[in-house]
Amino acid sequence: MFHATLTDYPYSTTRPIILGKRGAVATSQPLASLAGMEMLLAGGNAVDAAVAMAIALTVVEPTSNGIGSDAFALVWDGTLHGLNASGRSPQSFTPEKFAELNFSEMPNLGWLTVTVPGAVSAWYNLWQRWGRLSFEHLFEPAIRYAEEGFPVSPITAQAWKRAEHRYLPLKGKEYQPFKHIFFPHDRAPKPGEMWHSAVHGYTLRSIAKHGEENFYRGEMAEQIAHFADDTGGCLTLEDLKAHTCDWVTPVSTQYRDLTVWEMPPNTQGIAALMALNILEGFDLQQYPRDSAESFHLQIEAMKLAFADINQHLGDPQAMQLTPHDFLNPDYAKQRQKLIRDRALPTAEPGFIKGGTVYLCASDGELMVSLIQSNYEDFGSGILIPDTGIALHNRGACFTLEEGHPNQVAANKRPFHTIIPGFLSQEGQPLGPFGVMGGQMQPQGHLQVVVNLADYQMNPQSALDAPRWRFLRDNHIILESGVADHIAPHLERRGHQVAMTSQSHHFGKGQIILQDNETLMAASEPRADGCAIAF
Repeated sequence: MFHATLTDYPYSTTRPIILGKRGAVATSQPLASLAGMEMLLAGGNAVDAAVAMAIALTVVEPTSNGIGSDAFALVWDGTLHGLNASGRSPQSFTPEKFAELNFSEMPNLGWLTVTVPGAVSAWYNLWQRWGRLSFEHLFEPAIRYAEEGFPVSPITAQAWKRAEHRYLPLKGKEYQPFKHIFFPHDRAPKPGEMWHSAVHGYTLRSIAKHGEENFYRGEMAEQIAHFADDTGGCLTLEDLKAHTCDWVTPVSTQYRDLTVWEMPPNTQGIAALMALNILEGFDLQQYPRDSAESFHLQIEAMKLAFADINQHLGDPQAMQLTPHDFLNPDYAKQRQKLIRDRALPTAEPGFIKGGTVYLCASDGELMVSLIQSNYEDFGSGILIPDTGIALHNRGACFTLEEGHPNQVAANKRPFHTIIPGFLSQEGQPLGPFGVMGGQMQPQGHLQVVVNLADYQMNPQSALDAPRWRFLRDNHIILESGVADHIAPHLERRGHQVAMTSQSHHFGKGQIILQDNETLMAASEPRADGCAIAF
């Protein structure tokens, strides 16, 4: 069903594709992947493995996610299900509040970026619906890593080091518990240095025993609300008690012979589908994968998709457009006509105006695509004292623009960058895939799908291939490793091009695809992680 050469690796890699039959897992951190494999070997299923990996990643990769993150998941059990576990804003998050504070744009640190964290509810609801092992069993690897310590992996250590300039200068008592846990010696841990956190272990033990109840309605919720009240925060016990995660219908589009699935708004996954709809009208295969022509068409399609979602996407309750409007084939044809040989200086919306971890798991019956995130680095810089709960800064994704569907307001989900993906073919599942990294995520999804569908790459090569990233207007960056002739050709087309060797700008992805009885798992070299199969 899936056609790719498993021995063809056109890009430099030290990671061959991993093959298995009974189960496979992939994350951006080897210890987290091992946690998932522990669950499979103990008789658990792919959901048990995915939840265990998500929990473990809050400890072993805290630079990207935590107990106070949000999460989304896609699960295939014969039908594809979507879980939106992003939290809503506090009741006090009103436009008037931010106007009184004279903000010109949303802050990106502190309590005014904190919405209700949803990751814990994702773990519990996924396990409650599909889990085979006990809920407490899923926490065992993470608790072990937290209490006994683990060596910080190299790329995570680099991210931790980059975060020093962002968090160490923070003043105010609301930031002191965070700095005490993550920068105890006023510095980041070095690669290979042991790090542990007893408070993470304490918190995870409590969640393992009591499920989501204690976190949102019990003693732990009271700790969160008390610290907010004591340090000028907005989050209240009533906000936490009101939290719910929602089962939603995934959205999809057909691209070549693949059906590509994403979460609906409030995530930006629909941008990847819109760009693929636009690309469907071009014969991309006539151009080599590493050519300015192929890159140009992909970049322009993505640019047009971003113009629309940046103007019209937010909490579905506040949107005037539906997913059908965004994915209308006739609209895609209109947007195709805007793509010429030269780059659009600025893409305008076409409609009339009205720091993340990704993991996947498969056991042949259940397939899971899961993503959870702090948003930027460690998030808000706020950690609840005597716990491991570092709160995300997802509220920074709201806008202050009056009348915008993503305008900050009470009890509202912000625009979300994190998107799990899934592929199927002729009604049969192929498997989960994802690329983490802020605005890079739909761009990464697009490039991976193009690599698979247009250039018949195997999953590992599809991840390894050097990438482009659209920034704004006609500004793009190219990853080192992109063929030398591409940048000057793109510049002649009107793109403003910069090259960089900093691979963290281009996302970090994982894939598990099923071909008959064979599971093919891949984890890209831009992260520390690995795929494991058996």
